[in-house]
Amino acid sequence: MKRPLSKPQSICITLLWCALCYIVLTNAERIDGPVIMTLLISAALVFIPVYKSMKQRKR
Repeated sequence: MKRPLSKPQSICITLLWCALCYIVLTNAERIDGPVIMTLLISAALVFIPVYKSMKQRKR
């Protein structure tokens, strides 16, 4: 079994994802469907493991 992410790791991953979203949103010529879908998919790829890690750490 993998070890759960620590709190600092979870915070760092979340902040890096937020910075990436900020860069994408400010540099996009226009915010349309593909940009929104990409951000939603990236959010799922980031926050599902973070959530599972927090849930596993509580046990």
